[in-house]
Amino acid sequence: MSNRIQTVTGPISPDDLGTTLVHEHLLIGWPGWESDTIRPGPGRSETVSICVDRVAEMKDVGVTAMIDPCPNDLGRDVELMADVASKTGFQIICATGLYKEDLGGAPYWKFRQSSGGTANEIAELYIRELTDGIGSTGVKAGIIKVATGAPKITDYELMLLEAAAIAAKETGAPIITHTDEGVLGDEQQAVLSKHGVPPHRMIIGHSCGSSDHDYHMRIIDGGSYIAFDRFGIALFQSDEQRVASLLKLLKKGAASQVVVSHDSVWCWRGQPFPNPEAMAPLLEVWNPSHFHKRVIPMLEEGGATAEQIRTMLVDNPRRFFAGDPLPALG
Repeated sequence: MSNRIQTVTGPISPDDLGTTLVHEHLLIGWPGWESDTIRPGPGRSETVSICVDRVAEMKDVGVTAMIDPCPNDLGRDVELMADVASKTGFQIICATGLYKEDLGGAPYWKFRQSSGGTANEIAELYIRELTDGIGSTGVKAGIIKVATGAPKITDYELMLLEAAAIAAKETGAPIITHTDEGVLGDEQQAVLSKHGVPPHRMIIGHSCGSSDHDYHMRIIDGGSYIAFDRFGIALFQSDEQRVASLLKLLKKGAASQVVVSHDSVWCWRGQPFPNPEAMAPLLEVWNPSHFHKRVIPMLEEGGATAEQIRTMLVDNPRRFFAGDPLPALG
């Protein structure tokens, strides 16, 4: 397993990551966006400009790297990521993977499955994008994305988890996940582990969708990283609830297994919201500097130390990508 990290502009050492947000998006497009020809979303130059400004905002608060875990079927644009990374000198890691069944590109892959396709075919795609590059772009993925819905993991999603595990074992790439409604992260962990993925090579995403401390500790005790990565999205849970849940983990000595982010989306293909103006209050805080500007003070007020905050932002992403073993809790 190489301990080099593949970014969209080339490989780097884990020590070069610095302060890292593990889940932000330059661009998203729900499947079907291309059918909305009267609302295509911003043009290329405007998209680049918006993304460059967002990166500048992140750099102003000390962030130096991010993962954009957009799966293949949600409008992923790795050439945009490479362009923005080159213009800004910022480290961006892109993903290979497929989204959950109900909102992703499942019809294509389920049709393939009906005519004999298997997890191995999807794994072949992932491996190619990790090792040779994505299409003709020359950009290589640096992480594998998996996603499940709720209230259960579907057969299709189990196939995606198996494919991710095959590719992870073949390439040594780590895995980052999407969970719905703050559930099933522990089941994702169990399925991936059963297929041979070491738990410390997984980030279980969107775990802050739940305030269930026992659920969080099951993932921690299972040996994976847990992502509090939707700060600023009050529609799902308030930041006050997220901070309270995170402080419980820090008091348990679990700082070495927590990573943070916002799941912010800077540009959209098509028009995702019926009334964009109504989203303005959300967008004021749903941005990639929110954690530094507003959440860190809340954590500090609750007793979090500077060392714990640095551990979540700097040490854990570095260790995760390097594949180093987890330190003991405490």
